Amino acid sequence: MSKKNKALPFFHEYFEEWIELYKVGAVRQVTLQKYYMSHQRIIELVPHLKMNELNRRSYQTLLNRYAVTHEKQTTMDFHHQLKGAILDAVDEGLIDNNPTRKIIIKGKDPRT
Repeated sequence: MSKKNKALPFFHEYFEEWIELYKVGAVRQVTLQKYYMSHQRIIELVPHLKMNELNRRSYQTLLNRYAVTHEKQTTMDFHHQLKGAILDAVDEGLIDNNPTRKIIIKGKDPRT
């Protein structure tokens, strides 16, 4: 069965499994909580995004939605967490290419 025919998980499901597999026991508790917070934001922003729909356009849309309520640096941190999981998904053959390439980081102006 090719990967195109296989039922692919929602992005938030993959991200949660990725956290459990690669981050639990490998990072400090405070860092792990940040990953879980990112997982919650994915559920809120793109609950129905499937792995096979994850492309540069859908990823940029996700980051833009996140950036509406977060500063640029926070959006960058969110991006870096998601990018780690997405690059592993590329390596695993779940998605064909890296949708995080050449994305634009936006965000609210920092508070004074």
